[in-house]
Amino acid sequence: MKITQLRSATLKIQLGEHCILVDPMLAPRHALPPLRLLDGVRERNPTRDLPGSVDALLQDVSHALITHCQKGHFDHLDRAGKAWLRQHQTPVICTPHDAEHLRSRGLNVQPLPQDHQRPQPFLGGQIRTVRCTHGKGAVRLLMEHGVGYFIELPGEPSVYLAGDTVLTPAVQDFVREHQPDVSVIPAGGARFDLGQELIMDVAEVLAFCRLAKGVVVANHLEALSHCPVTRAELRAAAEAAGLAERLFVPEDGECLQFSRLARSLQPITTASHPC
Repeated sequence: MKITQLRSATLKIQLGEHCILVDPMLAPRHALPPLRLLDGVRERNPTRDLPGSVDALLQDVSHALITHCQKGHFDHLDRAGKAWLRQHQTPVICTPHDAEHLRSRGLNVQPLPQDHQRPQPFLGGQIRTVRCTHGKGAVRLLMEHGVGYFIELPGEPSVYLAGDTVLTPAVQDFVREHQPDVSVIPAGGARFDLGQELIMDVAEVLAFCRLAKGVVVANHLEALSHCPVTRAELRAAAEAAGLAERLFVPEDGECLQFSRLARSLQPITTASHPC
């Protein structure tokens, strides 16, 4: 398995011969609206460019996976991402809830049944959805909650893509039961001008790492104006908690490669460019 962090929640996962693009936000820096209006800065998004040319980054993509995309969630699928998927007619895996929305944009949609209890066939293995709760308190009523995905393919580590969620009892129960080899979780502590966190913050990331027996990859960092958690802050917290060996915090453009060896997961290489 190879995981290449592109920017924020956008990443590539190579599983055998398949290369999956997750939640593509492909717009240039500052092309999208700000997500905080009362901080005196009103910085537009994304706050960073992609770490290379889009064509080079995406030339090997065979499928796309969307966790959620409605109610203005451009940080998981923006106009540039839709245009790229439409141009290449890339098979887009999504929930039935998002299928018609994406199909109306000209995308090659292949929705999954929304049955959180039952895995579905996927690329020679299986995939299942996991419920997300996107936010705490009253702010969650405004959000599009979407799903996470748990993918199991023969010969590859199992991977849980948590999507945009806080650390809920449902997420905790899922991790306890299935113990993914690799979990990719949103760690930016996103907040609007008012209200509580929309995704996991540092404390919840560490709590997730204590619960999970596999390795954890943190993303959704340093590319959106409403995500205050920094990579340096998260790495320091993991080091202090004795969790640094299992928590990976990749830079944009960095690739992590893992393989299953004797029922354990070992990092093979990292690089400053996509694998």
